[in-house]
Amino acid sequence: MSTKPRLTTEEESRQVAEESREQEWQGRGFLREMFLGEFSLDLVHPFPGAGEDRPEFSDFYNKLRDFLLKEVDSVAIDESGEYPEHVVDGLRKLGAFGMKIPVEYGGLGFTVSEYCKAMELIGSYDGNITALLSAHQSIGVPQPLKLFGTPEQKERFLPRCAAGAISAFALTEPHAGSDPASLTTTAERDGDFFVLNGEKLWCTNGTLAELLVVMARDPETNRISAFIVETSTPGVKVEHRCRFMGLKALANGVISFTDVRIPADNLVGESGKGLKIALITLNTGRLTLPAACAGIAKQCLENVRGWSNARQQWGIPIWKHEAVSHDIGDMAATTFAMDSIAKLASQMADRGGYDIRLEAAAAKEWNTVRCWELVDRTLQLRGGRGYETEKSLSERGETPIPVERLMRDCRINLIFEGSSEIMHLFMAREAVDKHLQVAGAMIDKNNGVSEKLAALPGIISHYAVWYPPLVLKGLASWSNYQDWGRLGKHMRFIERRARKLARESFHGMAFYQAKMERKQGFLFRCVDIVMELFAMTATLSHARYLKDTHAPGADRAMDLADLFCSQAERRVRASFRSLWRNDDNALNKVAAQVMDGQNEWLAEGRLDMGFTPEAFEARFMTNPKGSETAATS
Repeated sequence: MSTKPRLTTEEESRQVAEESREQEWQGRGFLREMFLGEFSLDLVHPFPGAGEDRPEFSDFYNKLRDFLLKEVDSVAIDESGEYPEHVVDGLRKLGAFGMKIPVEYGGLGFTVSEYCKAMELIGSYDGNITALLSAHQSIGVPQPLKLFGTPEQKERFLPRCAAGAISAFALTEPHAGSDPASLTTTAERDGDFFVLNGEKLWCTNGTLAELLVVMARDPETNRISAFIVETSTPGVKVEHRCRFMGLKALANGVISFTDVRIPADNLVGESGKGLKIALITLNTGRLTLPAACAGIAKQCLENVRGWSNARQQWGIPIWKHEAVSHDIGDMAATTFAMDSIAKLASQMADRGGYDIRLEAAAAKEWNTVRCWELVDRTLQLRGGRGYETEKSLSERGETPIPVERLMRDCRINLIFEGSSEIMHLFMAREAVDKHLQVAGAMIDKNNGVSEKLAALPGIISHYAVWYPPLVLKGLASWSNYQDWGRLGKHMRFIERRARKLARESFHGMAFYQAKMERKQGFLFRCVDIVMELFAMTATLSHARYLKDTHAPGADRAMDLADLFCSQAERRVRASFRSLWRNDDNALNKVAAQVMDGQNEWLAEGRLDMGFTPEAFEARFMTNPKGSETAATS
């Protein structure tokens, strides 16, 4: 089945994306306030420690650990590219498909923190199982139904999901990745039914799913809604099973819908609110990845610790060589930071009372990027053995340490649930929300001189009150956080840099005005800064919590926090410098030259495989299901 791409203007795409946002903030937000220059430590400190595990969770966790070790052969899953039936059935019997589903609907009723702790354990062991369970209950049917479903819908579907009826989320299309305005799948009302037609790409769990959450457009209103679709319904077809560099068993595919009749009762939430439902679902759904990545990081650190102690070079263990020692120290500090972020974000979601959309996005983005770096470092330290497969290592008598597979499996985490670029754009847009409320009329290119002049008094009065404290507060902050001991200097750094970030982002808006949305280099650096400050805050608060509760390893946690923050401060300073002194214009100029064909001479010497823009466009437009779409989406 082939669907013509829906051509949209940039203005239309922006409008659809804007309408899909949560316009109102549900309480305070730590990162939102940091973007405005406020270091609201009370939102994240004291660190919201989870305390002792509940007996029902401890029982599940222990059974899950034993199940993974005894029943899940990750090498076999990787080689076969399939989930063994006994593994999926075993997960059903454990109740793993219902971890987040309330007890009254047959689930285990775990908190977000408990669920993330379980996913951290799974993430440290097998990426395929992580993806199966995460796609089912973080973005599949259970989560949007919990948030927006009717009582009748919950009674119908949640017990099935808890018992192991696998679900999936269907949004992406061949020509519409992160641009929902280009969505072509339609749902037309026909009495008590909607008639669904279209095609979805990269639907994780789609080839196994019994239930789908499908985003489709009403051709009359042009608005997008969310529907629950039974895959057994006539007209639903798996067109293609996608295969990838990693996560070989991932049940991901192309799903087509041809005159599929969906009961009107299967509409989730309000009509036309589908994208907003998806975004709100992802606010907590994204927290799976930070937790899983923390598990991967811990596994990498343990692998490196064992290997670097056993492996000798020039008569001493390789960890005693400073080059390796520095890598290990950095990995340990970064792992503690990742663990702190994952724990803090999940416990903030449980605690409730404020908006965590930015914290969830930052946790996902920061942890997935750091995880990839740590896996790459692990492979480098393992050398040739890191590049060798587990099976090959085992066949020649060595311990089959899964570094090569881990690298293939974890790379997708920078793309899952919003790529790194999309996460930066999302956070940048939310970060300037207050500024757009106050000064949006001034930078709106559609407004005339009279509209801008009318808005000017309100803008001046707001910033006359807001801006001066961003400078003046720094005069009295030199003695703050004395009770934090040696970590106090890092707390002062965060507070000062939060105010500096607010000033610089305001300067950027004043300088670039309507062009600001195009200055992604500037915006992304602001986002990088706030993510580093968030990571520092989480790490410091976590270390302080461990010390105050006299937890095992508290002194070592202080060392890790001190080291991590010293490194992060250098990164933050570099990002501030590059806000105004950078190569952005030169990069844009060279990119334009490449795209205009002025650097074709640079391609001489390669084998021509038809990757020119003209060839790509012809193949992409005529074969939307072809592999070329993956390279351009």
